[in-house]
Amino acid sequence: MVSTTDAASTTDAPLPDALTGHWVDTRAPRRFRPYLKLARIERPIGWQLLLLPCWWSAGLAAIADRQAFPNPWHCLLFLIGAVVMRAAGSTFNDIIDRKLDAQVARTRGRPLPSGQVSATAAALFMIGLSLVGLLVLLQFNRFTIVTGIASLAIVAIYPFMKRITQMPQFVLGLAFSWGALLGWSAVFGRLDPPAYLVYAAAILWTIGYDTIYALQDIEDDIIAGIKSSARYFGQYGREAIGACFGFAALLIAVATWVVGGGVFAWLGVAGFAAHLGWQVSQISGVTPMLALRLFRSNWHTGLLLAAGFALDALVRFGLA
Repeated sequence: MVSTTDAASTTDAPLPDALTGHWVDTRAPRRFRPYLKLARIERPIGWQLLLLPCWWSAGLAAIADRQAFPNPWHCLLFLIGAVVMRAAGSTFNDIIDRKLDAQVARTRGRPLPSGQVSATAAALFMIGLSLVGLLVLLQFNRFTIVTGIASLAIVAIYPFMKRITQMPQFVLGLAFSWGALLGWSAVFGRLDPPAYLVYAAAILWTIGYDTIYALQDIEDDIIAGIKSSARYFGQYGREAIGACFGFAALLIAVATWVVGGGVFAWLGVAGFAAHLGWQVSQISGVTPMLALRLFRSNWHTGLLLAAGFALDALVRFGLA
């Protein structure tokens, strides 16, 4: 049982992978902090990585449709949806994993395993977030709404995968990359080869960056019996991550070629590939702190690509 004093102390303490000095830990009312932490507000990299495939696909769709820029309304909806649905998904994951999280040093201070929030309260919080996410999804065309709802099946099974498969990162990739389909379907009301190519690339990218993330917990995971790609790849982790990143860049390049991307789109692809290569070069002898830094750097990796696509559309079709 967690005492009132211990609970307050835990509420105030930043989690190991949170941004230092974030307003959730310093200025948010104490009663709301556990819920904000359940939603991962002080760890924005999650929603950022969920958002990027949406923006990639929206950028490619703009090039294919000869528009001056990705649809701003769609991009805003994707942003809101990514924050809200990442929060809902993380809460669901924490409800399922609360006993496992208590066995891992990095996660035992989370709101559920530390006793700051009950499972019932967390479930109600998740339902509220999901309703907001549904409201966002209903702003799109019918095909996109149905496609978005279909992703819930993958989201529902993901928390159980670390108990079943050596590659839960693959299932995470299926869920986290779904926006690559939505960004395209929101424009065309259907799915075409470029959307599938970006989706496949995003899956490989997710496996790569989440394997880097899993390097932080590899010793605790072995003790707790938690499966991960970091454990599965073992001493060949660097090579496996490099292969995932390499094929992700290749598939993105093929998608760019299919839509007829111009100079700035290819510069974005080059920047994306170069940043991935830099990450692989840093992996040898990686420490938990470096693993977290490399993982977080994927926000910049993905922004390079999204910016390249958006700039290409603007220069070729907006300024022409």
